[in-house]
Amino acid sequence: MQRNQVGWNQANALPSRPCFLGSVLQPLLYTVRTYQDLPGLFCFCQLCWQLVCYNAKRNTVSTCLELWDVWTQGLCSLRYLLIDDEKKIAACVDPAEAHLVLAKAKEENVEIVAVLTTHHHYDHAGGNAEMAKQVPGIKIFGGRIDKVAACTDPLDHGNKFTIGSIEVLALHTPGHTKGSICYFCCVPGKEKEGLVFTGDTLFVAGCGRMFESTPEEFHHSLVTVLGALPPETQVYCGHEYTVKNLQFATAVDGGNETLRQMIDWAQEQKVQRKFTVPSTMKNEWLINPFLRSGDDQMRSICPGCSPVEVFATLRKKKDSF
Repeated sequence: MQRNQVGWNQANALPSRPCFLGSVLQPLLYTVRTYQDLPGLFCFCQLCWQLVCYNAKRNTVSTCLELWDVWTQGLCSLRYLLIDDEKKIAACVDPAEAHLVLAKAKEENVEIVAVLTTHHHYDHAGGNAEMAKQVPGIKIFGGRIDKVAACTDPLDHGNKFTIGSIEVLALHTPGHTKGSICYFCCVPGKEKEGLVFTGDTLFVAGCGRMFESTPEEFHHSLVTVLGALPPETQVYCGHEYTVKNLQFATAVDGGNETLRQMIDWAQEQKVQRKFTVPSTMKNEWLINPFLRSGDDQMRSICPGCSPVEVFATLRKKKDSF
């Protein structure tokens, strides 16, 4: 495997239960939730925890992952705590299950001061109202035009704010929803060591379904907005759909040797109940067909078409894959 494919090769793959600044987390009980108001889209959502911890004094970031449920039908919803370890404060990303988020924060001995909502769908924003009720004064961020539940701080593209020593940049990325926001987080001056929470906009080797926007908007969000982030940026998405995404990517980009290597790795990760998240933007440019819609290798998908038309064709094919 090539060493420049950071984010997934065996040298960089995260273990099933990595260290949290020196302390090992204990396994947790699982929960399964059925989302009744989105029938057919989220029949079963497994809850997985991924803690992202900044050590401001060291200017370093570490991650911890815990699997809350067995892998069923390949559907795994990821929940995140973004922690400033020095100040012991945190932001939770898409806390659809407020009581679980609050319990995890208590276990980690951190105070939740903000909610970062990527989009308004219930499996991402469904816990916002309860978070507001349980944590007086909490800031709930979301896209200004996305109608996010209990939003106190609506965001436009380019808005910045801080969580302790962590700087957060809001990126408006219409596609999955019209007001979707991705959050680029870094220690100031350390942008190349940053990370981005992408919700259902960008997945590992894929992207979300297009519900409220146009192909032009979605393509721009992926290629121009997220594509402008440093190649080293770690990508934390909303669901663990990697194996299925790679199967599709291999079907439409069969000559891509990187894909063939990565799908073997991802399938082994799944067997061993390990994660494929995070990816990196560098890795996504290598393996994600939606980002690569302007590449010559993808022209056969829609001969004579523009990159946006190739993207639209890919998205339509993926919808029925």
